[in-house]
Amino acid sequence: MTQMTRNKSRGLPIFVTDYLGMALALLVLLLIFGFCAGNFFTLTNFRTIANQVSDTTIVAVGMTFVLIIAGIDLSVGSVMALSGAVLGVCMVTFHFSLPAAVTLCLAAGMLCGLTNGLVVIGWRLPSFIVTLGMLEIARGAAHLVTGSQTMYIGGSVGVIAGAGLLNPFIAAVVIVVIGQLVLSRTVFGRYIVAIGTNEEAVRLSGIDPRPIKLGVFALCGFLTAVAAVISTARMEAADPNAGGGLELRAIAAVVIGGTSLMGGRGSVISSFFGVLIIAVLEAGLSQMRVGEPAKRVITGCVIVAAVILDQYRHRIRPAK
Repeated sequence: MTQMTRNKSRGLPIFVTDYLGMALALLVLLLIFGFCAGNFFTLTNFRTIANQVSDTTIVAVGMTFVLIIAGIDLSVGSVMALSGAVLGVCMVTFHFSLPAAVTLCLAAGMLCGLTNGLVVIGWRLPSFIVTLGMLEIARGAAHLVTGSQTMYIGGSVGVIAGAGLLNPFIAAVVIVVIGQLVLSRTVFGRYIVAIGTNEEAVRLSGIDPRPIKLGVFALCGFLTAVAAVISTARMEAADPNAGGGLELRAIAAVVIGGTSLMGGRGSVISSFFGVLIIAVLEAGLSQMRVGEPAKRVITGCVIVAAVILDQYRHRIRPAK
């Protein structure tokens, strides 16, 4: 009982630092832009932010899992474009029903993720190089599938991005909650953290890490395809150039959320806060009419500062 109480007392500062600390940072940004930008606190602005972060949030969930196993996936933006292209071609060219087209779209994303995982694990190659190759393959395939033209689907797919319980932002929040539960409350999640901490120790304990790592890459591809469905539904069109820079935004959000690039540590909820911080930062700077180059400089500084603070926080935590 004493040990349990001790663990709980240790867990409280971690919760405050990781979750409430991120929430406080987000609140400070909201207050700053609320005072500096006259039209920031409007329903239209917050609705726009919510619509824009849905796909990035879903991809960030998958990216969190990949980074925790000490990997990286640079192909998510291109995989998103390819998955959306498959959805568009199925509905426009082959006249498939919406459920059938969505199923093939999700299968395309998962297949890309599986391919990444198989090559990384089978040939023991750095995931950075493998997913960089998939970035080019998927982007080229998206252009081949669509003929390098935006395919307008129309309202038949737009119903997915409708209001109410089907709102993409609500769907993204549900995926965040499920992702956090999987990471913190399941054996699969514990194995993911263990692999990122010390893969050799996991192997020596009699657990084969390869199926778990393969599952993580496949999950990332699947979630990227889910984001593609939402993005395509919002635009009511499949764009082969969609997802440009998505990989950088997702990685930045996950890193701001405190997930270690070296593996073994991360939180899906914190990654969600990272997505919101970047979105609010970009929206606030736009409202203040800050130029695009300056916005990128400021956003980059925030990312670097977040990494430095995260390293400092985790250095002093064991001492406490």
